[in-house]
Amino acid sequence: MGISPGRREVIRLVYFCPEIGAARKKIEGEYSMALKKIGFIGTGVMGSSMARHLHEAGFEVSVYTRTKEKARELLDMGMKWQDTPAALAAGVDVVISMVGYPRDVESVYLGEKGVLSAKQGGYIVDMTTSSPKLAQKLYEAAKEKGVASLDAPVSGGDLGARNATLAIMVGGDEAAFKELLPVFQAMGKTINYFGGAGSGQYTKMANQIAIAAGMLGVAESLAYAQKMGLDAQKVLETIETGAAGSWSLSNLGRRMLKGDDKPGFYIKHFLKDMRIAIESAQEAGMELPGLKKAKELYDQLAERGMEDKGTQAIIQWYQG
Repeated sequence: MGISPGRREVIRLVYFCPEIGAARKKIEGEYSMALKKIGFIGTGVMGSSMARHLHEAGFEVSVYTRTKEKARELLDMGMKWQDTPAALAAGVDVVISMVGYPRDVESVYLGEKGVLSAKQGGYIVDMTTSSPKLAQKLYEAAKEKGVASLDAPVSGGDLGARNATLAIMVGGDEAAFKELLPVFQAMGKTINYFGGAGSGQYTKMANQIAIAAGMLGVAESLAYAQKMGLDAQKVLETIETGAAGSWSLSNLGRRMLKGDDKPGFYIKHFLKDMRIAIESAQEAGMELPGLKKAKELYDQLAERGMEDKGTQAIIQWYQG
């Protein structure tokens, strides 16, 4: 679980030096607290990898998803299945969700058989990209049950989830964030706390705003290179080393050129994120013209029936 070399040496000394047995008990207590039972809701493109990393890190993981067969690979690894969010919540210390839309988040936590109908104490962590207002609503509802609630959306897509290199943006009580840091470290690489409930979601909106305009730039650049008769792959390999370089160009740009539009992140979910960002900006009296243009083009792809494609499919708008 990411134990540093220095701490590993401390543990070795404690276990082989009888005169500091008291320290041994203290360390054992710390690690028994860290090894929690975790319930994971949502085993889609990203959630399945995230749950797997938690399992491999030594946590006891139970899962729930609307279609049990989608969790078959995780169950075969030894994870446990629960039939409802409430049943899942009753037997774990931490519930983590990675679902599709704010309505799904509200249902799994506040529904009739939702997490908060059964959970007393412990933690809930919604890692879905969702509404900051909903994150604040969940925080208050959880607080009434003695449950600590964190909003912790992620960035990095399917590759980040698969490689446990996600960026994780956390809002809620800082004490809860510190307690659950080992959980986050099993799934991500860049993990930062931003403030009270909703702060993680606001940070994710800033992330999505940056990505949206960037995706148009990547697609326009490569489509332009193709139109001018250039070797677009060579263009990409050249410009990614300079000021134009970005994660989207190096990773999704390559998928664009291969015609690979399989979803690492669905267009339909990106549209949801853009709507949330635009609405929250308007509530603050701010306009986001770049984001609105990106949403306009992605809306047109959705109208063509492409909402289940990956966001890199935006190049097809330029290709006709």
